[in-house]
Amino acid sequence: MYALVTGASAGIGLEIARYLAVKGYDLILTARREDRLEKVRGQILDRFPDRKVLVIPADLSKREECMRLYEESCDGAGSENIDFVVNNAGMGVYGRFLETDLEKELTLIDLNVTSVHILSKLFLRLMAKNGHGVLLNVGSCAGFTSGPTFSSYYASKNYVVRLTEAIHEELRQAKSPVKVCCLCPGPVDTAFNENSGVAVSGKQITAKQAAREGVDGALKGKMLVIPGTKMKLVTAGSHLLGEHLSTMINYHVQKKKAGE
Repeated sequence: MYALVTGASAGIGLEIARYLAVKGYDLILTARREDRLEKVRGQILDRFPDRKVLVIPADLSKREECMRLYEESCDGAGSENIDFVVNNAGMGVYGRFLETDLEKELTLIDLNVTSVHILSKLFLRLMAKNGHGVLLNVGSCAGFTSGPTFSSYYASKNYVVRLTEAIHEELRQAKSPVKVCCLCPGPVDTAFNENSGVAVSGKQITAKQAAREGVDGALKGKMLVIPGTKMKLVTAGSHLLGEHLSTMINYHVQKKKAGE
């Protein structure tokens, strides 16, 4: 059986791909840069020479590329053989809403929201038809609240979390064998923050921990996975504080990322 991982060239996506290879899956890897994907492919085949690893470079901020990824995945792996799909590709845009670049934010929405919606829809229909499969959408603890100075990113992850929760319940009520899960990590030690133009202090979990807890939780049929005890407590605490106070606190936390 094949597992598809988007954003598989680095960070959480890379670690998810590696862990799924350990679990015995053949792989379909996608990201924008083919050279990085080929490097990952070589690393996995060095360790697991019997695995099949397909590389499909794609810019998932474009709708036609999402469609192409779906079609080429089905053609390359066989539509009946795609058993695990991970929507991990994403980006952040940091800054006050009145000052951030609109084009970057629209690209963020296309990548973080639209691509997740398209690929979830297409692959879940396929899995329901096949009678098996797992969908793991990578959200964030940001998806449970608002994020002043990181507003577009937080809003996009709210969409991913709520969409995934709703689909999970629809399939549960229908007694479907297909599993749907949302991985919601807090700060993770990856290049995401640097790429988003922010600096993060304090302890972060590893991408490997996030990947393993996410995959294991999805296979167990969990709706949400929040890696690490600290972030479970922080998430619960934000609900108790209420929307207004939580947003005020998040503003001061996020502002520090720019050194203010």
